[in-house]
Amino acid sequence: MKQMTPITIANGRILTPSGIEDGALRLVDGAIAAIGQDIAEEGDSIVDARGKLVAPGLVDLGVFAVDKPAFHFGGITRAALMPDQSPMLDLPSRVSYIAKSGKPDFWVHPLAAATRGLEGREIAEIALMREAGARGIATGRKWISDSGVMLRLLQYAAMLDMPVITHAEDAALAGEAVATAGEYATRRGLPSAPAEAEAIAIARDLALAEMAGARIHFRQVTTRAGLDLVRKAKAGGQRVTAGVTPAHFMLSDLATAEFRTFARLSPPLRSEADRGAVREAIADGTIDVVSSGHDPRGPEDKRLPFSDAEPGMAGAETLLAMVLSLVRDEVIDLPRAFDLVSRNPANLLGVDAGELRPGFEADIALVDPDKPWVIQSAKMAATAGNTPFDGQPTQGRVTALWKGGVAIDL
Repeated sequence: MKQMTPITIANGRILTPSGIEDGALRLVDGAIAAIGQDIAEEGDSIVDARGKLVAPGLVDLGVFAVDKPAFHFGGITRAALMPDQSPMLDLPSRVSYIAKSGKPDFWVHPLAAATRGLEGREIAEIALMREAGARGIATGRKWISDSGVMLRLLQYAAMLDMPVITHAEDAALAGEAVATAGEYATRRGLPSAPAEAEAIAIARDLALAEMAGARIHFRQVTTRAGLDLVRKAKAGGQRVTAGVTPAHFMLSDLATAEFRTFARLSPPLRSEADRGAVREAIADGTIDVVSSGHDPRGPEDKRLPFSDAEPGMAGAETLLAMVLSLVRDEVIDLPRAFDLVSRNPANLLGVDAGELRPGFEADIALVDPDKPWVIQSAKMAATAGNTPFDGQPTQGRVTALWKGGVAIDL
């Protein structure tokens, strides 16, 4: 699938990192050729944007399944796949297969398993997996509890100049917990862990990353204490970035009140105070990335008692709408919203995408930020509709999508 005819998207609101400007965007041979006024040339196919937002396709950092219909619905054109697969992405051959799997209408960027079998003991063949197409190294759903292994991993990653994407929960404290310790977990009799398990894990990993001179990305930081540590490390010049999923800035542990397993997540939902801290961290730049955490789970995993249900949510279709809610709430502006879901994750992965810039990939989304719709789990394009936002009215939809200059059917 290759772009055959130059395309000019005219009469749009062009989103750039510096702001929004009225104009047009020209796409040639799968790349952005020009941005501005009156840039169409003879023979171009003209698309009238009708005043809608012309934005980069979303880059979803850290998903657990490749679910193209759901990603396309949500305006996602690339995703970094976590190594927690069957089989695990701990061999170059598996990474190579995944790197080719979504093309041409969707690009998957595999993340190499940090250790063999994600067991946290023996470092995997990371250099060979990088050659096979891995764009980063990930610890998966678990924290590496052995500090010696983690230090060697970070030193190896620094030598290869690859980011390490880590899960931040002290394993000994988190144990088999399904909720955050506090009033609501106690009242419901749920196995719980202290919120401090996150900050303890972050503190150790920051210290080790500084020793190794490595780039480290905490895939989800969900507590005020954890965010304060990241904020301080950034101020000190450390190469650290942080992410979160919409559930942790939209919901608190109140959402578990009726034992609804769509709210069974990892890390678990936090207190209302921590939810507010996440929103503050998005506003002040402490959080760099908002990802969907897309992890579709069917009834066999979710229609169980809360403590027995598998964690995870189908997040690809709702990612953009939830981030746009932060714009409507005046937490952030539109350019910052797309930094979170496009530009910053693309930069972290080292791909020429996620930004409207000449020479970058023509991964383009036409967005109506005000289009109303209701999230309905039964009607989602994902392989399973396990969303904690089921039934919620929202705004913001992708109305057209191009991958490498080729239109995608929505």
